[in-house]
Amino acid sequence: MEPRSDHRAEAAAQAQAHLGHPTRLQDDGHVRDLAMFNVAIDSKLRGCDLVKLRVADIHLGDGVRLRTTVVQQNTGRPVPFELTEPTREALTVWLKKRRLRASDWLFPSRSHPGDHVTTRQYSRLVDTWVAIAGLDPAAYGTHSMRRTKVALVYKRTGNLRACQLLLGHSKLESTVRYLGIEVDDALILSEQTDL
Repeated sequence: MEPRSDHRAEAAAQAQAHLGHPTRLQDDGHVRDLAMFNVAIDSKLRGCDLVKLRVADIHLGDGVRLRTTVVQQNTGRPVPFELTEPTREALTVWLKKRRLRASDWLFPSRSHPGDHVTTRQYSRLVDTWVAIAGLDPAAYGTHSMRRTKVALVYKRTGNLRACQLLLGHSKLESTVRYLGIEVDDALILSEQTDL
């Protein structure tokens, strides 16, 4: 059984804090992993969209963008997202290390020149990150990365419409199912709302 959405979000936030510690992945020579991890959390993109990011999607002129929008492959809908300071710092280090051009894949394949990291490889990396954080890789996957920030936004604000926009869902019902919102959650929000 998969953990409830609020537990998944808290666990992923715990993993982000653990992995995002400046000495954890950077000192281990995992600059790409830190950049990818942070972009996955900030962007809320599906794995298939994350691995297909190009440098131009997140970099403009001489710096990493504060915000950007990517059109999702599955839905064709644009998804806006911000890049937080830790993400921008990790991306700056990654781009400097690799000397990537605007047209290059943001996360190029190491074994197939000209290709991007595959969704399978991304999934393996997520398993590694989850294990490093001391969590069970079987309970978390690439969608846990996508869901993390949105679940926290929902938990703090109760704003389903904002979550829908951040995920690029066309139907609010999809967002409700995706976040695992239960009747009890809805009743608690209703009780907290005064007219």
